[in-house]
Amino acid sequence: MDMKFSVAVHVLILISESPTPINSDQMAISVGTNASYVRKILGLLKKAGIVDGHRGISGYTMLLPPEQLTLLRIYQAVMEQPNPHLLDIHQNSSDRCVVGRYIRPVLSGMFSCVEDAFARSLAEKTLADCIAGIQNRMH
Repeated sequence: MDMKFSVAVHVLILISESPTPINSDQMAISVGTNASYVRKILGLLKKAGIVDGHRGISGYTMLLPPEQLTLLRIYQAVMEQPNPHLLDIHQNSSDRCVVGRYIRPVLSGMFSCVEDAFARSLAEKTLADCIAGIQNRMH
């Protein structure tokens, strides 16, 4: 399972809520991973125009307000694909078998519906929703 998306949301909340720019070493402690992995995620977020940070300058800043940053945009940035691709279908099914012959088109249609629903759901949520969720749990 790929954890880039949840790590991206985690570091974006840290950046958004920090009163001063926060660096990858500080983020790595909170995430529970190494700073180089956090920098990899930050590089993807920077490439997508979500954060800004420069070598030699300690810390990252948000380029978008949390209310305008959908979870879908974050997902697309770190997974490096325009549309969510969650489920794969095995290759090389035998055409000699009735299941093997038809499993791919049957599952492709079903999986496409699942992925569309996932994308719509992520598009309806923002980083601000995640921040509010954390704040609600603190009280």
